[in-house]
Amino acid sequence: MLNEDKIKLMTSISLFEQKEGKHIFPVNRYFKSDYVSKYMIRSFFGYTFSYLLVMVIWILYSMDFLINQSSLESLTALGWRAASVYVVGLAVYLVVTWIVYAKRYDYARRGLKVYMAKLRRLEKRYEFQDKTKELEKGGRTS
Repeated sequence: MLNEDKIKLMTSISLFEQKEGKHIFPVNRYFKSDYVSKYMIRSFFGYTFSYLLVMVIWILYSMDFLINQSSLESLTALGWRAASVYVVGLAVYLVVTWIVYAKRYDYARRGLKVYMAKLRRLEKRYEFQDKTKELEKGGRTS
C-alpha cells in the first residue's frame, strides 16, 4: 500500500534536489572561508585579465597620442594613474565578491539544513513503517 505522506515527501525532496541541488551540494565540501577564498582568487585573476585586456585595447587605440606625448614624466604619470585605477578597482571588486559569495554560502548552508531535515523526516517514516510491519508479523505468528 502506498503511503501518501512518504510520496509527497519524496517528491518534495526530488524537486528540491533538481531546483537547488547544483547550488547547495558543492558548498558541503568547503568551510566558509575556503569557499569564499576560492571565488576571490578566481575574481582576482578574472579582474586582472580583463583589466590587462582593456589596457592593451586602450593602448592600441591611443597609440598616436602616446607616441606624441613621449616625455618620460607624462608616461610615468599615466602608468601610476593606470596602476591606481587597477588597485582601487580590484579592491572594490574583491569586496563585492566577498559579500556575494559569503551570502551564497550562507544561503546554501540553510538550504542544506532544510534538505537534511527532509531526509531525516523521510527516514523516520521508513523506520515507523518497518516497526509497524514487524509488530504486525509478530502479532500474526503468536
